Amino acid sequence: MKTLLVAESRDGKILGSSAELVEFAARLESTPVMFVVGTKASLPAFAGRLYLADATQAGEFNPAVHKQLLLEVIEKERPQMIAFAHSSYGWDLAPRVALALNAAQFSEVVDVREGQLVLPVCNGKLQRRMASESEITVATLQAGAFTPAQAVSATPEVIELSVSGSGDITFQGYEVAAAGGVDLSRAKVIVSAGRGIGKAENLEMIVNLAKALKGEYAASRPVVDAEWTDHSRQVGTTGQTVAPKLYVACGISGAIQHLAGMKKSDFVIAINTDKDAPIGEVANVLAVCDLKQLVPLLTEKINTLHS
Repeated sequence: MKTLLVAESRDGKILGSSAELVEFAARLESTPVMFVVGTKASLPAFAGRLYLADATQAGEFNPAVHKQLLLEVIEKERPQMIAFAHSSYGWDLAPRVALALNAAQFSEVVDVREGQLVLPVCNGKLQRRMASESEITVATLQAGAFTPAQAVSATPEVIELSVSGSGDITFQGYEVAAAGGVDLSRAKVIVSAGRGIGKAENLEMIVNLAKALKGEYAASRPVVDAEWTDHSRQVGTTGQTVAPKLYVACGISGAIQHLAGMKKSDFVIAINTDKDAPIGEVANVLAVCDLKQLVPLLTEKINTLHS
């Protein structure tokens, strides 16, 4: 089996998601080949053939041109799987390629089990295994789901592609999102609320613990979707990415979308009634108990020590 990995470059620099693409191919036990629109000065660590299109000619974002370049590589390599990062680039280009190939597409793949792709369902509460019936399968990979255990150092065999055509889109550049609310990326301590807090009124105990620890409070997506707190407090792939010294996850199950946003935390404490919750796999300490009992007691004890 062969997998074509579609890496991404931004402002002339290769993105870290290329390493996750390589890890995906490894778990799939397939032979990887890579494609990227970028520069010779910034290439991914990859031991294999890499098809490179010059970004100054093809543009960093030009769907029509990039699709045509990809189709040329696909014709040469005949891969059975084509993998993109689940990013704005992947969201746009993957369905274009899938349609052109009449191929099945699976979005937000989080794992590979027994050769089948695993996708989240029911807002991440459940997972399902998927197998394609088409000759070629197109997939986008959820950020953080295929993080390699260790960094890999390798130099690819570069095959340069000639670029023809200009498409009907002119790429103007990247625009930084306006800052709003609190910048959680600067917080040294974060206490985060998940669906397990039960109701909006219980958010106050999370806020109080964060104050006692002289940190900030945050939330998972279900809490934000329920409008119990502002989106600026959300941690995860559709929220902020954080790396505090201490991360306290209260009632958070540990969906991959949330883990991707806090996986760089130095020390993680998780409070959950479910001892088998996925958050336990990344936590340094897992307290299996009712957070509505533990959090107030913990807050009281910390405040007593500070007084």
